Amino acid sequence: MPSLADVVRRHGSDYLMRFGRAVLPSHARALRDMARCRTEEMGGHIAHCEDCGAEHSRHHSCRNRACGQCGTDRTEAWLRLQRELLLPVRYFHVVFTVPAELRFIIRSHQKQLLTALFRAAFESLSTLCWDPKYLGGRVGALAVLHTWSRTLEWHPHIHMLVPSGALDDDGRWITVRGRKKEFLVPVKALARKFRGRFLYLVRRAVPTVRLPYLPKEKKWNVFCKPSVQGPERVLEYLGRYVHKTALSNRAIVECTDRSVTFRYRDSKDQRLRTMALPPREFLRRFLQHVQPRGFHRIRSYGLLHSSQRVTLRRLQLMLQPKASVDSTLENERVNRRPRCPACNSERLRIVRQIAATGGRRYSEAKLSDLPQLARGPPL
Repeated sequence: MPSLADVVRRHGSDYLMRFGRAVLPSHARALRDMARCRTEEMGGHIAHCEDCGAEHSRHHSCRNRACGQCGTDRTEAWLRLQRELLLPVRYFHVVFTVPAELRFIIRSHQKQLLTALFRAAFESLSTLCWDPKYLGGRVGALAVLHTWSRTLEWHPHIHMLVPSGALDDDGRWITVRGRKKEFLVPVKALARKFRGRFLYLVRRAVPTVRLPYLPKEKKWNVFCKPSVQGPERVLEYLGRYVHKTALSNRAIVECTDRSVTFRYRDSKDQRLRTMALPPREFLRRFLQHVQPRGFHRIRSYGLLHSSQRVTLRRLQLMLQPKASVDSTLENERVNRRPRCPACNSERLRIVRQIAATGGRRYSEAKLSDLPQLARGPPL
């Protein structure tokens, strides 16, 4: 089965030559890093197993967020940390999506407008939760940005994991009200708040950009449901993409000179289907989900913000006083160690380094020749 790196090695140079200076530096860097990942160009080390005596060569990873081979260890570390920060309450899964008419503008001004998308999503949720009719207190949220559909189209939306309660001014925990206890805030009111707040932030962030006409009856999709299977299931779903991008290596079915075929699950009937795209179109779709350098795809707000760790620990103890939180956290802090492929032992010792061979795969379009452009990849 081919991998994303195989697709890049086969078609990346042609893509850069075709689009040249229109390619963003972050996209060219992603192509370069993925092509070199875990090859002799990156260097590596020789590890000796002290149990069976075998020696194994391991080449270094590129650690690019777009790479399908990297990120597994960092994802597991992120999941362990987030599990430590979970409150012993039910959680809600909330999703904020913008209309299709605004997607191109967001794609052309990603740093400003994706940040506005984060802010609008949490501020609209927080405002409603402060209302005494619903919760009347401060809430927290873990927000993760996704920018893709299942066919790799540009489709920015925010996933949020929200505890089912709030902290009032007196330090009391207020749980969600309602006969079914599955109601956080009204979705229609949340969608209206989100619409107004996002458009306000967009006009402030890019005042010279003309927004398309959006009728008042235009539906803004906001999804809010309790996490029936527990917050761990939603965390696992979000964890698939926190340190990776839109497509995994397992989804690639075939790579030829004329097309790249990948597997996806249809959102309508949940059936597995395949799609074949020309190599340039496949790389265009894939690269548009590479975030600008320095942009954070994961953000915490309110009670889950890093500045609120003391308050969060107190809530964990208050809501689950009989549980030994500290012992649970210690059990979670288990570091994965590399294992010997021959005997599965963890007693591997690095005996020597492998020097990187260097060199550039894409000499036709050096990174230094590519300007900083405030737009997405070529259409």
